[in-house]
Amino acid sequence: MTKIHSTTVLAVLHNGQVAIGADGQATMGSYVAKSNVKKIRRLLDGKIVTGFAGSTADAFTLLERFEEKLNAYGGNMKRAAIELAKDWRTDRYLRRLESMLITASKDELLILSGTGDVLEPDNHVAAIGSGAMYAQAAALALKKHAPHLSAEEVVRESLNIAADICIYTNHNLVIEKVV
Repeated sequence: MTKIHSTTVLAVLHNGQVAIGADGQATMGSYVAKSNVKKIRRLLDGKIVTGFAGSTADAFTLLERFEEKLNAYGGNMKRAAIELAKDWRTDRYLRRLESMLITASKDELLILSGTGDVLEPDNHVAAIGSGAMYAQAAALALKKHAPHLSAEEVVRESLNIAADICIYTNHNLVIEKVV
């Protein structure tokens, strides 16, 4: 799997709600190039929300292709993701793109990678980027020990914990709820 640095993206399905968020840090080598990048995008009038980690230009290319697949398959997120992953793995140009995506609908989370993986995460928590494991661990703990929290609150607190630990993650968060 491609190792992506410089961000943390987290999506959580909890208490019948889905939220996805990301920090805003973009690094170039060992310095912060920008601190307020928006790594979350709404597609299909907000029915699908995506987040990306990795090269921004590569991610935009993938998001554009993903949106084309969504339109081609009537908004079926899983089918669009699988078809994108096939193209991503086999297409000579796409194969060189260094990015990962999380896609979320009101009842489903998926992680897409350039190796052709389309993963449905366990426990309804999806995380990518350099701070992914910190955010994922925090989200799993919060879901278990603070079940009264909303999905948005779980994402916010988990990303803040990741930002406290991961040097490639900051506290400039963008969090969106899936409607």
